[in-house]
Amino acid sequence: MSRRYANLEAEIARKGVAKKDIAETLGVRLATVYDKLKGKYPFTLDEAFKMRNTYFPEFTLEYLFYTEE
Repeated sequence: MSRRYANLEAEIARKGVAKKDIAETLGVRLATVYDKLKGKYPFTLDEAFKMRNTYFPEFTLEYLFYTEE
């Protein structure tokens, strides 16, 4: 399975953002964050904005959540 959100994963790694912190920010379980990053479930628009505004304000949503079908 290819990585669904390669840019988002790369920026998470570059900034050293903990996935548990993302889960806390979004109000979901850690397992849910992993599932969403794998593409099992989509991120909601609200979740996308929260993640971008909290951790990656310098990037566009289009860049962070780009997916290649």
